[in-house]
Amino acid sequence: MYKVMLADDEGIVIESLSFIIEKNFGGQCEIASAKTGRSVIELAETFRPDIAFMDIQMPGINGIEAMKEIRNRNASTVFIVLSAYDKFDYAKEAINLGVLEYLNKPVEQGRIVEVLTRAMAQIDKERAKRRQDLLIREKLENVIPIIENNMIYAILFQDSYTQDADSYRDLLGIEADYGYMIVMEFGEQKEDDHMTNVVGAGVRSQSYYREIRETVRNTFSCITGSLMANRLILLVPVTEPAIDYAERIRIIEKCRDMLRKLSERVDVKFRAGIGSVHRLNECMESYKEAQRALRNANGTVAHISDLAITVTYEEDYPVDTEREIFNKTTKGDESGAAMAASRFFEWMCENYGDHVNDIKLKALEFVLWSEHLAYEEGGMKYRFLSRQDYLPDIMGMQTLDEIKKWFLEKTSAAARDVRENKQKQSSSSVEVAKEYILANYQNDISLDDVSREVDISPYYFSKLFKEETGENFIEYVTNIRIEKAKQLLTSSRLSMKEICAQIGYADPNYFSRIFKKTVGVTPTEYKEGSRP
Repeated sequence: MYKVMLADDEGIVIESLSFIIEKNFGGQCEIASAKTGRSVIELAETFRPDIAFMDIQMPGINGIEAMKEIRNRNASTVFIVLSAYDKFDYAKEAINLGVLEYLNKPVEQGRIVEVLTRAMAQIDKERAKRRQDLLIREKLENVIPIIENNMIYAILFQDSYTQDADSYRDLLGIEADYGYMIVMEFGEQKEDDHMTNVVGAGVRSQSYYREIRETVRNTFSCITGSLMANRLILLVPVTEPAIDYAERIRIIEKCRDMLRKLSERVDVKFRAGIGSVHRLNECMESYKEAQRALRNANGTVAHISDLAITVTYEEDYPVDTEREIFNKTTKGDESGAAMAASRFFEWMCENYGDHVNDIKLKALEFVLWSEHLAYEEGGMKYRFLSRQDYLPDIMGMQTLDEIKKWFLEKTSAAARDVRENKQKQSSSSVEVAKEYILANYQNDISLDDVSREVDISPYYFSKLFKEETGENFIEYVTNIRIEKAKQLLTSSRLSMKEICAQIGYADPNYFSRIFKKTVGVTPTEYKEGSRP
């Protein structure tokens, strides 16, 4: 159905247009008309036409001005101008208003039908686009919570956030570089540092998740995780690297008000811990702070900065560089860890160059922690006496250059150990898998069989195998079987069925298809000397 408005001060024109429309388009159109500029504007407000035939010269407000008013309230109306005046200025203004056609009276019936058909096609196209946009929006409403949840857990687990950061930020429209975490917890009552009946509260809250999410997002412009037991994690992006006292109080009050509303709507008690501002990729620290604030909170809301449980640093202390050293070490990034360590050492020299023993102590502290991370991340065997010479070595150093060299070498070695041990473990597992495949390719072996042999889950082993060999499991097994088949075809008198049995294929026809796809010729052609 199309709503068509006819605007002309001549009744015969309106009647003629109505007759043409009804005759050619039957029940597709609902028609309304007006004869003055003012009445046209008023009619358009209530009728909201899809298509409007407009006369330029009408009593009072002219057609051009009326179209401007209608366009302000209804941007999608398609205008068709009918005028006895072939004036350039009118035509130019009509074009600026997005008029579909400027027709000079009198107009033939066929021309009216042709223009109206085009107008309907344009409306259909716009309606289809709106439907598609609404469909996409509806799908996004379902998908965005999943993306938000994935972003939060990528930050918490750190494994994939850095490489996916730009994708998450683009998808969710995040422009800020910083953020802080809020951890919400709910239960029946607070006892000491925890809530009671968390299982019942968690189950009850699941059915109210949409309402909880809506209340949260009406309070904070935030990324919202999914409900996990009796907890909900929020990430609030901010543009500045720190917040002042007044902003902290405002955040706390907003959080209190949000929890009051939630307690009224969902029959459970809520409390929350709030972390400090960090870079988005380092918001795991804010999450830890929010958890500590939650454990130590006396009331319903606690900010980490209000509690005497957070470390503070002297002015200009390079916290980001310190974190970078350990982040790079954990990732096995040898050069990155060394560069960060070098920057930190230069800061120590510039600010505390006369305090050599303190620099030694800090270098030793960082090396020991880097090696601790290497033991955790690299799967290395810890030996109690492996560092017995560290203290006498560093205490015997006389110059800052000596200390720096030792510091960078040990830091680089820790990151290198992480990388090499991960690679060694991966290579070792893949080598065992290759040997198993080579010994069993003639059997009906599967990815699960090989994964069980190396004691790694199938999903992880599949990725590991592809990274190490450049082939997925199926491709690798197929290539081994095909190479063995090529040997048997040229050096034995075995039948095709016997060859199939020896290389692990039960169906000769299937083997023939796989062979041709891989080699380029059939097994028979290959046996007869036809080589690709």
